[in-house]
Amino acid sequence: MAGLFDKQEEQERTAAQPLAARMRPQNLDEFVGQQHFLGEGMLLRRMLQADRLGSMIFYGPPGTGKTSLGQVIASQTRCSFRILNAAAAGVKELRTELNDARDRLSRGDGRTILFVDELHHFNRTQQDVLLPDVESGVVNLIAATTANPFFSLASALISRSQVFEFKPISQEDISQLLWRALTDKQRGLGSTHVEATDEAIEFLAEVSEGDARRALTALEIGVLSLGEKHSVFDLTVAQESIQKKAVVYDASGDQHYDVTSAFIKSIRGSDPDAAIYWLARMLVAGEDPRFIARRLVILASEDVGNADPHGLVLANSAAEATERVGMPECRIILAQAVTYLASCPKSNASYMAINAAIEDVENHRSLPVPEHLKDAHYAGAKSLGHGEGYQYSHNSEDGWVAQDYLGVPKTYYSPVDRGYESILKRRLEKLRTRKQDDLPE
Repeated sequence: MAGLFDKQEEQERTAAQPLAARMRPQNLDEFVGQQHFLGEGMLLRRMLQADRLGSMIFYGPPGTGKTSLGQVIASQTRCSFRILNAAAAGVKELRTELNDARDRLSRGDGRTILFVDELHHFNRTQQDVLLPDVESGVVNLIAATTANPFFSLASALISRSQVFEFKPISQEDISQLLWRALTDKQRGLGSTHVEATDEAIEFLAEVSEGDARRALTALEIGVLSLGEKHSVFDLTVAQESIQKKAVVYDASGDQHYDVTSAFIKSIRGSDPDAAIYWLARMLVAGEDPRFIARRLVILASEDVGNADPHGLVLANSAAEATERVGMPECRIILAQAVTYLASCPKSNASYMAINAAIEDVENHRSLPVPEHLKDAHYAGAKSLGHGEGYQYSHNSEDGWVAQDYLGVPKTYYSPVDRGYESILKRRLEKLRTRKQDDLPE
């Protein structure tokens, strides 16, 4: 009788779980997504087939299957599977799990897979506690993290682990998972006999942003809210079940840096449409508009430069206006600056010039100031020869004289033949030729 009651209790416990938990894959065939390392012939599948699993770091956004895959791996390898959440546990709980793993190994009960969720919540010292048992093979560590491991995890731990990056699950795979949940009578919603429209499923698959857990949760809310058998889960119900699209964006993590990078590179590449999209992505996610404005001011000099000197004026004005106006109206100001900077000609010649000059200053012998350029406004300067031979440019007919201002032949600024800088290029070429001809060797 005890076995019957135990089975009934297990069924009740399973039924009480959210749909996303009930629909966790039980084997590799049920697992969706991550085919770039789990597909046939890919690295992780080969490791599983050869039973040569080492420690691994699963890195990626929420709802992409990190915990689910850890559990599937444990069932495939017949290892003991233990879960620890670094956000709620400390070194004491970690040492307890490691001690238990040693005991199981010494009793001949096999290896332990220790799944540590959100490992980045452990500091470097706490992470180091894992190293001896990872190195000796007492545990196979599977660490899951939403933060870039190369920024957040100890380098010693990374060097002993294989890093697998989880991508957002494709819209097609999420659709497949939702249909499976609707028809599965054991773990899913098949017993409700609810029918769904294609557009409702496609809507959830799209707005869930690659997060399977979010899609399944919305499906469960929508189906259970119908309250009638043989009802239809249509687009209206789907929209009510997931009130607002979740924009995947971590203001202090990878998304911040990756989206900002795409934003800057789109403007540099003269694609105003892409630039506006990335601007919208940042603004909707709550990025500080002042940060965006500062980046535009820098870009205006770094990537537009003298090809359109007005770009810096506009960017600086946009930054000041953004500071005064704030959201939501400053989005209009930022959009104007972004589209202008993306559309105008580009040059990084001034940026390259200062970098080259700084490199010379830092790594080569300092150049002495030529005698004729030294300050001659104090008593005794003339007796030292300071300022002797200097020619005042404005005294010449065209405001220029052939004169050495550096002491060595060196070109730092090389204007490009684009926009206004093409005019500067032609003028400098003439002046440099005249200087070369007029100055003695």
